[in-house]
Amino acid sequence: MPAILVLNGPNLNLLGTREPATYGSTTLADVERMCAERARELGHTVDFRQSNHEGVLIDAIHEAGRGFKDGAVIGVVFNAGAYTHTSIALHDAVRSVEVPVVEVHISNVHARESFRHHSWLSPVAAGIIVGVGVDGYVMAIEALARRASR
Repeated sequence: MPAILVLNGPNLNLLGTREPATYGSTTLADVERMCAERARELGHTVDFRQSNHEGVLIDAIHEAGRGFKDGAVIGVVFNAGAYTHTSIALHDAVRSVEVPVVEVHISNVHARESFRHHSWLSPVAAGIIVGVGVDGYVMAIEALARRASR
């Protein structure tokens, strides 16, 4: 079964306890279970990762690009957290590989501080899901599965 990489950036390891009014009470482990279940229903596996380190995220994107070329990976669900708004390096990593990446944000970043309104990932993403809570992860998995079945 081809995999979907679900990649999470800085501070998402605190999901469920960090700012629950903004991000909810669902933990990252809960999100992983949701993603694995939906992917399995669609005939895929999930490689679920989180890192607070930009280089680790870049390496994961490169790895997913290689996996996409050999058919082992169908796409990436990427919540880059605050790196979305700051990392040209992540932009370049996504742009440098052929794997489709769906950018996900739990909160509506456009209704928050102005520095969150710009994304370096959006111009190179295959799609963007913003502001629908953790359900955005499942929506991204469904979108990648549909895309892969075309």
